[in-house]
Amino acid sequence: MSLIQGMTVLLAIGAGWGLTQPLTKIAVSEGYLPLGLIFWQLVIGALGMGLFRLVAGKPVTLPRRHWGFFLMIALLGTVLPNSFSYSAAAFLPAGVMSVVISLVPIFAFPVALGLGIDRFGWARLGGLVAGLVGVTILAGPDALPEAGMVLWLPVAVIAPLCYAVEGNVVARWGMHGLGPGHVLFGASVVGALVALPLALITGQFIDPRTRWDGPEYALLASSLIHVVVYTAYVWLVTRAGSVFAAQVSYVVTGAGVLWAMLLLDERYSLWVWMAMALIVAGMFLVQPRRQDGLAP
Repeated sequence: MSLIQGMTVLLAIGAGWGLTQPLTKIAVSEGYLPLGLIFWQLVIGALGMGLFRLVAGKPVTLPRRHWGFFLMIALLGTVLPNSFSYSAAAFLPAGVMSVVISLVPIFAFPVALGLGIDRFGWARLGGLVAGLVGVTILAGPDALPEAGMVLWLPVAVIAPLCYAVEGNVVARWGMHGLGPGHVLFGASVVGALVALPLALITGQFIDPRTRWDGPEYALLASSLIHVVVYTAYVWLVTRAGSVFAAQVSYVVTGAGVLWAMLLLDERYSLWVWMAMALIVAGMFLVQPRRQDGLAP
């Protein structure tokens, strides 16, 4: 694969992933609660990934011995982080949510050190500090459109922390011989089975027979986009390498902000742009260099 082809695919994946942030904002705009959204997101993802795997001739069996692993991935990768993301997205601008989600690699560094799967580096420490300073700026009194929004910033930050823990757990203990697509499919199925009773018990279940409008279509589009871009991301890793593919995080951040400006007419203060610059710089510093490599 040439550099131009790789960059084109990288930009397309980042643009698609970035689009899911304003779509999330639309999905929660009329009062839908997290567990109902999560259940249907997992169902749509499982159906989409399952269909893709059948067409591609890949296995769709879910061995019982792996269900505990699927459950862990579902909880850390979807149920817990999305519960907090959906809650915060109802109050925070979608662009700010895109900036917050980009903290994943910054949080991943100290978690990796704690698990003993990465080594200390002063540059990476600087990246961690830059990311934390960026979050501090976001929490300042003049950064967000309304002062009360700052209360939802810690809620939003829990999501990237969950993703960071999930990635490091997989890097530390592996995927039990399964491919990433198989893991995503299994986690979607198991996660849906967990989310359904929770949504019903808490009264958050969404009846699909309702009149479809912006939030319903946004949820459907976001879920399908996730399946497509994740599949493309895994393909890119196999063709261009994990270090190159990891640069998609920069594109996702920028694309999420731009999509929010285009679709939701959001505008941000200088403080938000400063926070974004610091967090992106932090992402650059904590990312493994090519000689370091990434977990498969």
